[in-house]
Amino acid sequence: MARAVRLEYPGACYHVINRGNYRRDVFAPKGAAEAFEGCLGEAAEKHGWRVHAWVIMRNHFHLAVETPQPNLSLGMKWLQGTWAVRFNRFRGELGRPFQGRYKALHVESGHALAQVANYIHLNPVRAKIVPVDRIAEFARSSLAWFARKDRPAWLEAATVLAESGGLPDTAAGWRKYGAYLGVLAEEDAKLREERFGRLSRGWMVGSKEFKKDLQKDLASRGADMEKARLLGVGAVPEWREEHWEGKLQKGARALKIRLDRLPSRKSAPEKVQLAALLKAGTAVSNGWLAQRLSMGQPASVSQFVRRFRLAKRDGAAAFQVALSIVKT
Repeated sequence: MARAVRLEYPGACYHVINRGNYRRDVFAPKGAAEAFEGCLGEAAEKHGWRVHAWVIMRNHFHLAVETPQPNLSLGMKWLQGTWAVRFNRFRGELGRPFQGRYKALHVESGHALAQVANYIHLNPVRAKIVPVDRIAEFARSSLAWFARKDRPAWLEAATVLAESGGLPDTAAGWRKYGAYLGVLAEEDAKLREERFGRLSRGWMVGSKEFKKDLQKDLASRGADMEKARLLGVGAVPEWREEHWEGKLQKGARALKIRLDRLPSRKSAPEKVQLAALLKAGTAVSNGWLAQRLSMGQPASVSQFVRRFRLAKRDGAAAFQVALSIVKT
């Protein structure tokens, strides 16, 4: 079996998240969080990472990482594996401390990366562990290290400061940054969700142009969009659904079908034709088609498409032209 495609490239930035197995409080035992922080520093030094933010909570962690070399997978394997060995040895336990594969969202450098860092730094406030005016006192966070004289070289401050109003890298500048986080934390709940909710979901954080560039980069590597596995849990379903939607739009235009004017009947010819087109040109699921085209149950989609093929309607010239467009 061919290896899964992984989108790693020089200078890539990621929002990395993982949780304790069965959501257990893996970092609650004494010394566990400190040990992970130490492993993070070692991993950053070994792999040349620039870490823009991190926080270690009781049962999960967040990292905002920039990788000058395409080595996120290699570095995360070392980080999680090394800490797990040390954790199990110290606790006299066996098994996997983490729930499985980490999630890693691609993040656009600059403003989007700074937003992710803000989100990470505010985690203890959202969890009601510390009030926002004492956020810098939360020890297991990069925020507690930024103003220190012994700040490690791999901890990158420039992006956070620049995107928070061009603040200076001084004690006063970091106090102003803390006040800025306080403003963000006090925003209206709905506005805060709009600002931060998308920073830990999906597969990327950034502009539409950044998203298009990522998709082009993956395609240029010869990746089959249907089979590609991006870094992180949860990335594949969203990627595929976006891909299927794009193919549906192409097919509808080729067949001159208005998606916003589809008949309500589940087995309407337009719906069946579109379903048959996508089934022939992609690996789309019956479940997605049933929901997107309002065709009832997934099994119904299969039956409608089967009848369409038995009637040899998929051999029509217009259908074949549309199919060639969908496959490109």
